[in-house]
Amino acid sequence: MSKPLSLSFDPIARADEHWQQRWGGVPSMAAITSIMRAQQILLAEVDAVVKPYGLTFARYEALVLLTFSKAGELPMSKIGERLMVHPTSVTNTVDRLVRSGLVDKRPNPNDGRGTLASITDKGREVVEAATRDLMGMDFGLGAYDAEECGEIFAMLRPLRVAAGDFEED
Repeated sequence: MSKPLSLSFDPIARADEHWQQRWGGVPSMAAITSIMRAQQILLAEVDAVVKPYGLTFARYEALVLLTFSKAGELPMSKIGERLMVHPTSVTNTVDRLVRSGLVDKRPNPNDGRGTLASITDKGREVVEAATRDLMGMDFGLGAYDAEECGEIFAMLRPLRVAAGDFEED
């Protein structure tokens, strides 16, 4: 993946300076802009690693979730709930994985209207290989040590709680 030419200044810091001059200091503007840019960087790096496996990060996450389940299968509704995505996104993601031979779908015997998605042996092989590669590049967070990664997780947790992702203990 080729990297764009680096600027000689931090454009987010520059925007923050202009923002302060025009509207006053709003630290949340620089923070959200940094978070959004970091998300773009990380998604591009992670997607580049999983692309040779025919995956996107969203498809990789679905495979990991199925790998973590006891029987290697979950109802589609449970996948959407755990990945925090809309049912249509789950259907698109799982259908792509089915076409790639990484997942199978079948009617849920416990829910007449529901569908179960189950990881295939090929899916297990792919998720193991992709995971090795992602771990090898520290999921794009190699600029941080383990303690700093923990701090990032802890810092973003209240935002996720406030958004209703989960109830705090």
